[in-house]
Amino acid sequence: MVNVDWKVAPKNARWWAVDANGEAHWFCEPDIAAFTDFWFSEPIGAPSFGFDGDWRASLTERPSRFGLVR
Repeated sequence: MVNVDWKVAPKNARWWAVDANGEAHWFCEPDIAAFTDFWFSEPIGAPSFGFDGDWRASLTERPSRFGLVR
């Protein structure tokens, strides 16, 4: 398990994860385009916090105590 420092996360980041290339990213709530049927969300580069495990097990959701800003 990784110890993600949510104090350095963007205010609207909901998840932190490492991809198959070993790069860490913040993932935010998706933006839903008005009057359409699609949404999008761009990952934002993040610190790795020393994570050295299996990237497939890295997805970490922001704890509620750090308050997601929408």
